[in-house]
Amino acid sequence: MSAPIIIVGAGLAGLRTAEELRRAGYEGGLVLLGDESRLPYDRPPLSKQFVRGETDDTTLRPAEFFEEKAIDLRLGVAASGVDTAARRLRLADGDVLDYSHLIIATGLRPRRLPGLPDLKGVHVLRDHADAAGLRAEVESARTALIVGAGFIGCEVAASFRASGLAVVLVEPQPAPLAAVLGEQVGALVARMHRAEGVDLRCGVGLDTLSADADGRVRGARLADGSEVPADLVVLGVGSRPAVDWLADSGVALADPADGGGVLADEVGRTSAENVWAVGDVAAWRHDTGAQVRVEHWTNAGEQAKLVACALVGAQPPTAARVPYFWSDQYDIKIQALGTPSAGDEVSVVSDDGRKFLAYYSRSGALTGVVGAGMTAQVMKARAKVAAAAPLAEVLPASQPATA
Repeated sequence: MSAPIIIVGAGLAGLRTAEELRRAGYEGGLVLLGDESRLPYDRPPLSKQFVRGETDDTTLRPAEFFEEKAIDLRLGVAASGVDTAARRLRLADGDVLDYSHLIIATGLRPRRLPGLPDLKGVHVLRDHADAAGLRAEVESARTALIVGAGFIGCEVAASFRASGLAVVLVEPQPAPLAAVLGEQVGALVARMHRAEGVDLRCGVGLDTLSADADGRVRGARLADGSEVPADLVVLGVGSRPAVDWLADSGVALADPADGGGVLADEVGRTSAENVWAVGDVAAWRHDTGAQVRVEHWTNAGEQAKLVACALVGAQPPTAARVPYFWSDQYDIKIQALGTPSAGDEVSVVSDDGRKFLAYYSRSGALTGVVGAGMTAQVMKARAKVAAAAPLAEVLPASQPATA
């Protein structure tokens, strides 16, 4: 019998790839490895419904699903290395598996700030265990400090406010999400958080943490010298691709300064024969020729389809792919279509003081649409974004472009 296809990483991208392989007609051996002991689960609810105690189960597929689809699901097993010439995968428990194709879907690991004391009550949020540990402390906490106003930091801030905590949110950038969506839209997000009672402090970072006699965090000193109380701290300072196990494998990796990850072509092929990469860990070749990692839920499913079709020789999807992501904060869904960038020109075409809609453009062409609480308006713009329509044709007649 030929060796199976092995997928390393049982998160959303790995699971979707296994599903798409079966859907594309692959009937051979299929192994899905996960380093966590839980069935594959959905991560977005962890910072929202799960941490607020509104849901306990975010499982994506029941155990019976894997039996029905003949997917050999192995949990609590981490990869430690790969010999791409021999097509052998080494596992942390000492086992070695032969593969016909290897699909890398190991995702990300949260970053931590160097130099901070190791204190109780200080958390990162990436996996289910992180979320469970954080949830267990929310009920008894009164004051929370969140470091980093990216999507995770903003979502956790909203969840903590819903749970009644006093929240200080600090961000070295001039506004929340400024690195992703720019300062202008970031300021609109900042307005929303301040209206909900968040003590948002931009342009400042964390200096150090203080603790009580039991080693539990009790406060923090910020880089501007100010001190804030905190009996719960969340570090939302970004993530890095989980690629350490690929050292000396010959699989080409992107420069960490450029975001890191596994370099792959436009359908997921890596530099090593019969090795593919998908999801957050994968830096795919973009239409522009750049290698881009996209850390969004919908991207994992779209890439999974392309990898599966390319691997089995099936016809890939022909519809134009328009990147899409969202973030739920308070009663507002922030949505983005296309490739909005902090360096784009931004035209805010609607703003009622809480909900807003903004068009992003480069060289006069529409690159993306971002809206808060304006679901229909965002989704109606999909065709225009896909066509990179001239900005002048999509702006209201009375709305000039703004930088």
